[in-house]
Amino acid sequence: MTTKSRWLALYVLCLGDLMIVLDQSIVNVALPSIRTDLGFSQASLAWVVNAYLLTFGGFLLLSGRLGDLLGNRRVFLGGVVSFTVASAVCGLAPTSEFLVVGRAVQGLAGASVSAVALALIMGLFTEPGERAKAMGVFGFVMSGGGAVGVLLGGVLTGLLSWHWIFLVNVPVGLAVVVAARAVLPGDDVVPGSTRLDVPGAVLVTAALMLAVYGVVGGNEAGWTSGRTLGLLLSAVALLVAFVVRESRTSAPLVPLRLFALRNVSVSQVVGVLWAAAMFAWFFLAALYLQQVLGYSALEVGLAFVPTSLVMMVCSLKLSDRLVMTYGIRPPLTVGLGLAAVSLALFATAPVDGTFVVHVLPSMLLLGVGAGIAFNPVLLAAMGDVEPHEAGLASGVVNTSFMMGGALGLAVLVAVSDSRTAALTASGSDPVQALHGGLQVAFAVGAVFAALAAVVGGTLLRPQPMAAHADDEEPVACAA
Repeated sequence: MTTKSRWLALYVLCLGDLMIVLDQSIVNVALPSIRTDLGFSQASLAWVVNAYLLTFGGFLLLSGRLGDLLGNRRVFLGGVVSFTVASAVCGLAPTSEFLVVGRAVQGLAGASVSAVALALIMGLFTEPGERAKAMGVFGFVMSGGGAVGVLLGGVLTGLLSWHWIFLVNVPVGLAVVVAARAVLPGDDVVPGSTRLDVPGAVLVTAALMLAVYGVVGGNEAGWTSGRTLGLLLSAVALLVAFVVRESRTSAPLVPLRLFALRNVSVSQVVGVLWAAAMFAWFFLAALYLQQVLGYSALEVGLAFVPTSLVMMVCSLKLSDRLVMTYGIRPPLTVGLGLAAVSLALFATAPVDGTFVVHVLPSMLLLGVGAGIAFNPVLLAAMGDVEPHEAGLASGVVNTSFMMGGALGLAVLVAVSDSRTAALTASGSDPVQALHGGLQVAFAVGAVFAALAAVVGGTLLRPQPMAAHADDEEPVACAA
């Protein structure tokens, strides 16, 4: 493929994956409107989010392996088509049941797209300089998509209606399908690799779905309740059975030797901690703006514009240069350190805070930190993997981020709720009690980000990348 063709393919892949990332956060701002229109109860409303997380998290590993066996291009296209249809169902859903089913299908299709998009990019860009730039673009999509989702959700819900947070995916999805068929190279499946470890697939998919279900419902049911402990213990038992199965079969779904690669294993730990901090930041920041400072849905979306813009500039114009000059460890450590400072600043924001003094500095720091840190995390996770297992490695990366985000958000919400309840019992008014709970949660999130910086900075194997004289035009076009 020519250089121009590769970059066109990258933009198509990023647009397809952006739809998936957006739908993890775009719905949060619209939940009150959805509840009113479709008659959800407060308890059942959580399933608008949980149905998506459950199938998305459960099928990432299987989807990545199917990409290796059947072809990444084929799995990507099938996922985009399914996601587009499911989005139309969600946008036109007449009842709460229809919406929940549509969200579940969205999650399943989204897993197919996310699990193979990174593998396709790694196959398109093999030269270090170009790969670093491509990862910068893709890193912005994955890390900045959460901020863009909050912004877009607020704008669409505030100016139109909640239906459009789903319907907007339909024309985008159709455009991605047409463009992907034109620009993505044909699949190059390894001969004789069409065997699928069905028992292993069943075990790991069931384990991940039980784990996600247990985590996202832990705050409501109680972390020491029989239901939560039963789900989590069952997930652990299934994972143990999966590991035993993979160590004995001749054609494993996930070759365990993959985790013997130092950077693969360390990057999973970093990914879990980083996602826990990031997911919590997006959720808790929106909650602070809406329920403490009294912002409308549209105002919350606009408040995230600085984060999106700074993250875009750093991902597309700065991250690749830092990686090519210093390797993967220094940019990762500095970026995650800035994210930790961002969360710490939010932990000190007062109940009557102002945007310019107490919100904007944190927004800008988070944008810079995420913009320069995500690229080296992805390069570390994928750099040591053989091409024929890139889909699987991509699924593993996405699974670690998914599980880290779900677990981190659940833990921090539990911490926040506990502190809020204690302050309420001591006589604080509801807003002050909520604010006190959010402050503690932001502080714990800052610890997660700081731990990710320490683990990545000390344990990742350095990967210095020789600079090459690359054409700057692709990055300029992306920006």
